[in-house]
Amino acid sequence: MAKNRQIGKEQTEATEVERLSRQIVARLQEALEQPLAPGLYLVATPIGNLADFTLRAISVLARSDIIYCEDTRHSRQLLTQYGISRALRAYHEHNEERELPRILRELADGRSVALVSDAGTPLISDPGFKLVRDAAAAGHRVVSIPGPSAVIAALSCSGLPTDRFLFAGFPPAKSAARRARLAELASVPATLIFFEAPSRMAETLSDMAETLGAERQAVVARELTKLHEEVLRAPLGRLAEQAAEIEQRGAIVILVGPPQRSEIADEEILASLKERLARGSLRDASREVAEMLGVPRRRVYDLAVRMKRGGQ
Repeated sequence: MAKNRQIGKEQTEATEVERLSRQIVARLQEALEQPLAPGLYLVATPIGNLADFTLRAISVLARSDIIYCEDTRHSRQLLTQYGISRALRAYHEHNEERELPRILRELADGRSVALVSDAGTPLISDPGFKLVRDAAAAGHRVVSIPGPSAVIAALSCSGLPTDRFLFAGFPPAKSAARRARLAELASVPATLIFFEAPSRMAETLSDMAETLGAERQAVVARELTKLHEEVLRAPLGRLAEQAAEIEQRGAIVILVGPPQRSEIADEEILASLKERLARGSLRDASREVAEMLGVPRRRVYDLAVRMKRGGQ
């Protein structure tokens, strides 16, 4: 009896897989049969897990007249995984000035041009800003094909406030310049997000602990979406002390929580609470205001209780 139930379960699962596969193929086929309008397409590619490639991204790349990428060898391997064969040209910081006029001419000729980076969303710490700016200024269609992003992936699983964040790219390589840059960002009331090379991670965490404050909550995320994904959460000082134990391999994202603003006056908190209490619960209002102002949630909650009781 148990064996028959197992066989029945396997058959049901196989049928479900076949049904899902047919739906995916049908949706992709439908997209592939539509002509791709002329324009510049900014296509996000996987940051590690190939299954993160969206159907829309695959269909756009498969229909593009030409694809520009950072490294043609790397992108060729990715496209081969999905049976996509299209002309590839390199576009990176070293040839940007030479290639940009060529791409604008191709757009003017009514071609569909796709831009991809080696991993993730184009333009995020990669070349492409000038191309998008000039293409839009010339009246060409510019379309974002959203998908994987190490910035958003790290932020969403960090456990740090997400209502406001600032992506600061790669910190300067030299310690003095790095500390100066961090000092400029120290008072920003938002979660800070950085990319960093594995070889500089320990030095950067040390500078962050000293410049931003050892007690500020932080996260080191590495190998996101890959087999050995790792997300470490701790105050900056502790992460700096443990840096030598963190494997220095793969893409590194460092996130630092917003500074605690103990100097916020009760009046400012009460003013923010008044608006939110009118449309939400005491608990939700307290959480929102605490995250917005960067103050302890218990303090905000106590003030909210006083306000509810009329003891402002």
